[in-house]
Amino acid sequence: MKLKLKDNFVLLTVSILLILCFWLLNPMLSPIALTPGGTYQQKAVHSPDGIGKFYQGREIAKVMGHTGASWLERPSREDEEQPSKIVNAIDLKPNDVVADIGAGTGYLSFRMAPLIPKGKVFAVDIQPEMLDIIKSLKKDKNISNVEPILATVNNPNLPLESVDLAIMVDAYHEFEYPLEVMQGIVSALKPGGRVVLVEYRGENPFVMIKALHKMSQKQVKKEMQAVGLLHRETKNLLPQQHLMVFEKPQT
Repeated sequence: MKLKLKDNFVLLTVSILLILCFWLLNPMLSPIALTPGGTYQQKAVHSPDGIGKFYQGREIAKVMGHTGASWLERPSREDEEQPSKIVNAIDLKPNDVVADIGAGTGYLSFRMAPLIPKGKVFAVDIQPEMLDIIKSLKKDKNISNVEPILATVNNPNLPLESVDLAIMVDAYHEFEYPLEVMQGIVSALKPGGRVVLVEYRGENPFVMIKALHKMSQKQVKKEMQAVGLLHRETKNLLPQQHLMVFEKPQT
């Protein structure tokens, strides 16, 4: 009798463990499920502004689609965000090659291009519709050194060691595969190349932007450290955003 009870207990325990494992590993049933490799977590219960996917403890925000292109080109953007200060602060040289990652309509690309007449801007985006806008504006503005590049969600599709500076303005927090994209960017950087991230200040509750579309300095540093980038400085010159500069080691 005791043996039978023991056998039943073992069988019940094994059954419970199997059910628990299935529940945890099934994204449709589990509140927390690891993606392959354990890099990301998928949570069934999450913010309506996010995709339910977490990286380094941060939920990834939904991408602003091409239907929001007019917001990027709004006349009030200079007064609200002062993007001209970004261009002035990144110390561009005439022959620099710059990658504008998540370029959108090319708002920043077309402001950097005249400052690098012997270089070029790779305007990188995952949305063909955004690149179509860039191509149209490139023709209208008669600017020849902006090159649209169609990326994928996990690859910026940039040539190896071709880039002096990669810049992301209010874009990084939306990357579905931030680790893989950043690894691609690091590979595209020349030794000593820089990465500039501009993100709304996550530490400041008075910055009236949805929480998932803001990032703290601490979080950004952690995620850049994961791909081997060194933090060089944070410039507090913008009304609501951090401008953080990182560097790829020389060796």
